[in-house]
Amino acid sequence: MPRSKKFRRARLIVLALAVLLVAGVGYGGYRGVAAVRASFPDVNGSVKVPGLSAPVDVERDANGIPQLYADTPVDLFRAQGYVQAQDRFWEMDVRRHITSGRLSEMFGAGQVETDTFLRTMGWRQVAQKEYDTLLEPETKKYLDAYADGVNAWLAEHPGGESASLEYALLGVANGDYKPEKWTPVDSVAWLKAMAWNLSGNLQEEIDRSLLSQDFSADKIAQLYPDYPYARNGTIVKTGTVSGDTYKPADGSTAPAAAPAAPAAQGAVATQALLKDVSDRIDAMPQLLGRQGQGIGSNSWVVSGSHTTTGKPLLANDPHLGPGMPSVWYQMGLHCRAVSAACAYDTAGFTFAGMPGVVIGHNNNISWGFTNLGADVTDLFLEKVTAPDSYQVDGKEVKFELRKETIKVAGGEDRTITVRTTQSGAPLISDASSEQRKVGTYAPNGNAAPDRGTTGYGVALQWTALTPGKTMDAVFKLDRATGWDDFRGAAKDFAVPAQNLVYADTKNNIGYQAPGNIPVRGAGDGTYPSLGWDSSYGWKGSIPFSTLPWSFNPAAGYIVTANQAVVDPSYKPLLTKDWEYGTRAKEIADQIESKLKNGGKISPDDMQSVQLDNTSVMAQTLVPMLLKVQIDDPYVREAQDLLKDWNYHQDADSAAAAYYNSVWRQLLTLAFGQKFPAGLRAEDNCLLVHAPTDPTKPDTTTSIVTECGTRDPGKAQPDGGDRWMEVVRQQLTQPDSDWWTYIDADHHEQKGLNNLLAEAMKDARQDLTSRLSKDISTWSWGRLHTLTLREQTMGTDDSSIASGLVHKMLNRGPYELSGGTAAVDAAGWNAAAGYEVDWIPSMRMVVDLSDFDASHWINVGGASGHAFHQNYNDQTDLWAKGQLLPWAYSKDAVAKAVKNKLVLTTG
Repeated sequence: MPRSKKFRRARLIVLALAVLLVAGVGYGGYRGVAAVRASFPDVNGSVKVPGLSAPVDVERDANGIPQLYADTPVDLFRAQGYVQAQDRFWEMDVRRHITSGRLSEMFGAGQVETDTFLRTMGWRQVAQKEYDTLLEPETKKYLDAYADGVNAWLAEHPGGESASLEYALLGVANGDYKPEKWTPVDSVAWLKAMAWNLSGNLQEEIDRSLLSQDFSADKIAQLYPDYPYARNGTIVKTGTVSGDTYKPADGSTAPAAAPAAPAAQGAVATQALLKDVSDRIDAMPQLLGRQGQGIGSNSWVVSGSHTTTGKPLLANDPHLGPGMPSVWYQMGLHCRAVSAACAYDTAGFTFAGMPGVVIGHNNNISWGFTNLGADVTDLFLEKVTAPDSYQVDGKEVKFELRKETIKVAGGEDRTITVRTTQSGAPLISDASSEQRKVGTYAPNGNAAPDRGTTGYGVALQWTALTPGKTMDAVFKLDRATGWDDFRGAAKDFAVPAQNLVYADTKNNIGYQAPGNIPVRGAGDGTYPSLGWDSSYGWKGSIPFSTLPWSFNPAAGYIVTANQAVVDPSYKPLLTKDWEYGTRAKEIADQIESKLKNGGKISPDDMQSVQLDNTSVMAQTLVPMLLKVQIDDPYVREAQDLLKDWNYHQDADSAAAAYYNSVWRQLLTLAFGQKFPAGLRAEDNCLLVHAPTDPTKPDTTTSIVTECGTRDPGKAQPDGGDRWMEVVRQQLTQPDSDWWTYIDADHHEQKGLNNLLAEAMKDARQDLTSRLSKDISTWSWGRLHTLTLREQTMGTDDSSIASGLVHKMLNRGPYELSGGTAAVDAAGWNAAAGYEVDWIPSMRMVVDLSDFDASHWINVGGASGHAFHQNYNDQTDLWAKGQLLPWAYSKDAVAKAVKNKLVLTTG
């Protein structure tokens, strides 16, 4: 019998009180405390784990970071599964429900749309194919062992309060839920979530199309300027790449890129369809952060000839969305006796739910990742001619159809039909509320379907939907002994396409661009392509042997920070939507400065570069702001803050607060005011059609209107690297149309100086409202705050937890230094406010002369259990820019051990 709302509310209050007691801010009973602490892992003594061939030691330091010691790799990965389940099983369970499109089974009807979109893409099916047909037998054996370890823990904690506090909260809404056994495919599928959030320019394709409603091609080009190769350089200094020359598989010459496809221009209904697809993408669960461009990371490596240690130094800090628990999980995986039979002696960062180590080092090499930014996604507008067919080159082609049943906790099952094109691209518009009939109302013309067609569909072609061998690559990286092994591992790293930096104990450094990157026919990936014209289709993938790489470059260092990898002479096209290289140039400039006159770089120098919060854009803009004549004494008082500012965005800086507010106002006045209404940050409503079956467009179960505050719009000026380049170029044109704006009195004004004056006035008013009239109280950190939000239970109306419970599980706010496009990339979205929404999700500095002298930090902690001492014990140190010692050798680990658990044979 379903529980009443009154009962569920009462139990939630009891649980909330228990949480409050453990947090030290309220009252509760003994049972409540026990419920919260029941799932905390046993970290001392011994426990039987079925399947082990010999005992495995689990040694944890004061931060709860585990180091595992085993005699065989199978035992090692079985133990890894058990230990990660101890710390993070709730997170792992939610993640696998995301990747398989089964969130509704846990959280109910509010997740049906999300599940529909995920099932349409078919992440789980692709992962299953990878496991069944592609992965090496050894990899599958390790994945199986990992799953067995997770399930050994799960057998001891079959759900409810003994597994995690969150399961107790879930029981209030869905008391029938019990976790299923873990499978190897659950681990492989998480790679698809990684790839989704690091998949390139999908949003830019949509944004350009939507902007074409109001802007000419020239205006859009100004908003997406060319990469500044001369100023910010590339990773590989030339477009010429050593190795084989690319040749298409069919022996032909690769077609030149065609002009941007007009696919969405002039078709109002199609614009609505793309906007709706964009909304669905944005509604996806974001455990790694927003999808697409704007994602940053830093990594660099310096040769031993330039370091104080005489061996290479390697630094890495991937930038991802913040949340609790932290994305990364730190651990060490060690064979007691390293040999060909047991080759693992590695430590670093990985994801809960995945065996192996993703970023880190072993006893021979170290490696780091940043996002390559290759364009690995294309949207194709398809002419849908019937529920089961579409048109290519004037001929009817059948969709591949499959049924998916979505089970809904507390509700009826939903069955959807997924349609996939002959190229393997799912029709993602079927998961969109505007649905398929939109094309019926599109006008005739080059971009519109012929009369008589049912309408447009939007299909997604994405390399991650092709089975790959990335899981093989993870294990190969972990046991690599040198450059050749490293490149062999990189060859299998299909998705997400990453920049890999390398260093080894023999004093070599290197770089490799891996990934499954498509070769396009017509088109360049900047606009949705014409699906009915086969010349726009993909022509295969770029062979690994022709992808960019570098080994021991003459400069003695390599920097990767999402800048262009190569210049335009490299063919085929990797992308036209690089990040713009601001961070990369700042890092390279600092390295060059330290190397002047024979200088050397120390491990402390590597850490200090990671914390560089300089606003490079301010160096250009502030001198112009100071030249503007300001009559209002209150505004002039704020303007004066900029006179002696060193451009550092420290948390206690009043000048940084004012500058960033001016920057935000400038973007709104110059660009935000001019954007199409559907892309502005405003309250609006969305008409929703909910068909029973996408293959039966005339059957509709409901037509409703959803109203509420929408997000600020993906095309809106968020203030990131691209917008800095846009403004930099427009600043050279004082009479540009972009400097025409509407002032507070609703009068049109023109000219750069006028707009700068208005931006400074608006910023003064903004900070007076947010902070104080007294500028002596201003500081950047008061605006620029980070809240680590518990995301696995949802953050919207479909959440299983109340706002009160979320607040208790969240951590923060923390006042942060740094800023968008700074090396210390505590990013914020200028279209939405000042709150931090991108962070260095971890930091590490690896010393190849002595691995025990290396340092690392995680934004959160090892534990996923709320109120555990290791839930976010690293956050304060991280926020201050500090690093923890990284014990690696057996002796160093032994000195750091606080708790020891022995996993024994079952």
